[in-house]
Amino acid sequence: MEFSFIGKPLVRVDGKEKITGAAKFVDDLEFGSNLLYAEIIESPHAYAIIKKIDISKALKIDGVVRVVTGSEFPYKFGLYMHDRYIFAQERVRFVGEQVAAVIARDPATAKRAAKLVEVQYKVLKPILKIEDALDIKERESSLVHPDLHNYFHVPWFFPKANSNVAHLRKIRKGESESEEKMFKDADYVFDDTYSVPRYAHCAIEYHAAVGLYDFSKRLTVWTASQSPHTQRHLFAEALSKLGLTHKDVRVITPYVGGGFGGKAGVTMEILAAALATTVQGNPVKVMWSRSQEFYNTYQRQGVLSNIKVGVKRDGTITALEQNLYWDAGAYVEYGANVVNAAGLSACGPYRIPNLKIDSYCIYTNLPPGGPYRGFGYSEFLFGLESHMNEVAKRIGIDPIEFRRINAISEGDQLSYGGKMNPNGLREAIDRVADEIERAWPANAAANTTDTKVYGKGFALFWKAPAMPPNAGSSAFIKFNEDGSLNILISAMEIGQGLLTVMAQIAAEVLKIPIEKIRVETPDTDRNPYEWQTVASHITWGTGNAVLKAAEDIREQIFKVVERAHGDGAGGGIKRDDLYLESESVRSHSDPKFILSYKDFVINGIQMADGTFRGGPIIGRGSFMPEFSSALSNPETGQGGKPNVHYTVGASGIIIELDKETGKIRIPKVALAIDCGKALNPDLVDGQIYGGMLQGLATVLYEDMRFDDKGKLLNASFSDYKIPTALDIPDEIVPILIESPQPDGPYGARGMGEHTMIPAAPIIANAIEDATGVRIKSMPLTAEKIVLSIKNAKKNES
Repeated sequence: MEFSFIGKPLVRVDGKEKITGAAKFVDDLEFGSNLLYAEIIESPHAYAIIKKIDISKALKIDGVVRVVTGSEFPYKFGLYMHDRYIFAQERVRFVGEQVAAVIARDPATAKRAAKLVEVQYKVLKPILKIEDALDIKERESSLVHPDLHNYFHVPWFFPKANSNVAHLRKIRKGESESEEKMFKDADYVFDDTYSVPRYAHCAIEYHAAVGLYDFSKRLTVWTASQSPHTQRHLFAEALSKLGLTHKDVRVITPYVGGGFGGKAGVTMEILAAALATTVQGNPVKVMWSRSQEFYNTYQRQGVLSNIKVGVKRDGTITALEQNLYWDAGAYVEYGANVVNAAGLSACGPYRIPNLKIDSYCIYTNLPPGGPYRGFGYSEFLFGLESHMNEVAKRIGIDPIEFRRINAISEGDQLSYGGKMNPNGLREAIDRVADEIERAWPANAAANTTDTKVYGKGFALFWKAPAMPPNAGSSAFIKFNEDGSLNILISAMEIGQGLLTVMAQIAAEVLKIPIEKIRVETPDTDRNPYEWQTVASHITWGTGNAVLKAAEDIREQIFKVVERAHGDGAGGGIKRDDLYLESESVRSHSDPKFILSYKDFVINGIQMADGTFRGGPIIGRGSFMPEFSSALSNPETGQGGKPNVHYTVGASGIIIELDKETGKIRIPKVALAIDCGKALNPDLVDGQIYGGMLQGLATVLYEDMRFDDKGKLLNASFSDYKIPTALDIPDEIVPILIESPQPDGPYGARGMGEHTMIPAAPIIANAIEDATGVRIKSMPLTAEKIVLSIKNAKKNES
């Protein structure tokens, strides 16, 4: 049995999910008996022109309320680029794109009627490969978006008109105007190509949304989302021609059952918002099936990396040239920012004087790519860290020592000209190296047989929050009569421990037990603004907002106590004499003065004449990185400060590999991360465990397959493999390093995404160490490992 976010149980009948009578009862309790259900009609083609939609048969079905087509919603939307419609207009661009919707009294009727909607298409030849997208031909389907030049986009995107390049991020640093100058100081130059396919997020909870457009013309949408305020903004923008403004749109988000980026921004949620406006007064529910979770939400983008590295004999890297070609899919309204972020940081955590990086965001007719844990860094670091190992091996330097030589340090120049923040990267290298060396089996050589071999892998990683320069966070904190607190924020709890850490920050300032603090989940009518819960920036950004709100409360407390207990003539209690302790205000000079919060934070402090001072105390705090700027030279990437800081680390692994089956056992993996300050070490450890396991899943098991018409072939957990408890490493060693971030709350910076980033290269490097075979394309499945070993033997003979 599985559960949606509003508690709808599902059962499987004949391999399909069916709604039960009990589930209908749950829905009625939550949204009322007039709740309607929508079924989406999707395109069966990857690229086609819509010639005609006939809804007449569907409208005749008993229980059908409305059938909606794109003609009712000719509105674009998008976070960074407006390239997507709510329902397809004129043409469809991927298998599964929304064409129409049936709204009915119950799910079964909606499904039955949806099958009767007849859509006539003129099928076009789809563009399914990066190479084909770049090879523009004189044919109708050579451009996925012929109107690209007309699309609104943020000023730091650079789309190329009359092409399939939706954005190109360039970096030029040092002597980069020609290859001859770039590599003139190198004794050796090594180049190679690496590839990473698409991946699914695999959150256990489905995407689901309920929209209600009531008779006061208020649109309320309940979503499973990482981005309630961003969704409100995009709903209001897209539906503005219906008369809706931001004040008329409300988004409510309860706990989310897994996000990993797949529930950031806006995908299917806008369908519930739009459809609700067509049946005023009736809530409408849209819920994806498990297969739709695979093909009709954001996917992690595939990438092809061409890497060239120049290096001196002593191991010093002199130059890096890298071309990244990203399969961004049919719409890039969010995914283009993945490409942008990767391009800014594709040099990795290395000090390299000469850089030439081109990161291409390319339209294809596959499902839209978007944010996924790691936000492009996992993808490009597979190639980069694999290649760094190869470079070290070819010049005869230990791969770990090679990284020590070139690791970036505080103050080093970044790719776009800024300076690197404080970090403990070298400490991370040393501690992971020591951990792996101590764990290396003393009898590895003796235990090695014709079939069983051991290998060690090592990699560095880094990541900056990929966010616009004006990504804001805010917080309200309000006291209750008993002295307890409610914290109102719009950052989202998605399993990372956000609620606990925000409560810890407030508790530290106000000296209140954490169990007396409740952190509320988002409701955009009640909770203040938060950009999104993405980019591993919430501890830093929202944490700073909560810290400021708590400090605001502390200052209000001191002021009202001074007003009530100072006599204004030089005597009495002064502001500087006060401090907080154990849910009360106290005086340094008068140990007997103790004023409990519950005695005044709501009702005020009574004076001798019967009047009161104070009133309900409410704190507010907001934070925006005012030093950040995304504006730069589009030809060089120089200028501005697009990244607020980097979190860095290192990881190492030991594998036992069976050469006959390709099966890998992992005796030990270690990961060190510099999170600035671990506000809750147990939660940081949990992120290391979870991130590493998710990363190992992408490199060893997960494999998304499409046919030659753009249809996903393995849209289920039966065919899309994810690991089980039996596949977990024997031991995962978390190592916490703390080099305080000067502008972080108590020195903290984010680390939630980072812990999966090194998984792919450490496995690839360990396989090469064990077998001598370098595999340059993910995933590194058992089958691929065996075939690679056999092919290497053939080539040797």
